[in-house]
Amino acid sequence: MAKKVVPDEDRRRRRPTKTGVVVTHGLIVETALRMLHEHGREGLTVRRLGTALGADPSTLYRYFRGIDDLTLAISDELIGRALRAWRPGGDWLADLREVGRRIYTAYLAHPEAAVLTANRVSGRSNEIAGDEKILGILRSTGLPDPEVVRIYQAFVDQALAFAALDAASLAMPEAARTADAEVWRATYARLPADTHPHIAATAPLLVARMNDSAYPTALGMLLESAELAVERARAAAV
Repeated sequence: MAKKVVPDEDRRRRRPTKTGVVVTHGLIVETALRMLHEHGREGLTVRRLGTALGADPSTLYRYFRGIDDLTLAISDELIGRALRAWRPGGDWLADLREVGRRIYTAYLAHPEAAVLTANRVSGRSNEIAGDEKILGILRSTGLPDPEVVRIYQAFVDQALAFAALDAASLAMPEAARTADAEVWRATYARLPADTHPHIAATAPLLVARMNDSAYPTALGMLLESAELAVERARAAAV
């Protein structure tokens, strides 16, 4: 059974732990992010979190209903870090490009957390504020709302999907990452043209590109499509 979460006002009255630290919602999230970085997703447990905080493991339940609830808070924190200092500049294409870049970068800064949370919908304040900003940018173009929502979904899912994909690579052991990267040069670049003509023809380009993220290219393609949709909508309105 889920445990009762203590109201904010009661949390603030808690005494410091024996190490002199006052446990807060933000401290728990920050500590969990550090633990994910140091120990991976399997290492984020209530017991280990309590040890890292210098508090009884049950302290978590004063702030969260469990690890899954904490996971949603981590997801919301990453979105908050991405957009907290950002303000739209007025050019909708440039603004969307920057939002996408910020979301991708914020998640990639915490690879284990990105893999853990990129597919989650928290419904919390930072996520809601981010969605409001993105939808506002798209609606400012004059697109009809069905088009706005279509592009919004593709835009957000693309940023989070690439963040999760690239973060999963970063979360791998370095030896495994290096071995994967070498496959393009050691295997694909050596395939003969008589059996694999298309790979052989493009091998130098594959070696040069395939170990870099395709997110900037994919984002550019999505925004080009969005720009065409805006142009069509504006032409139809004349």
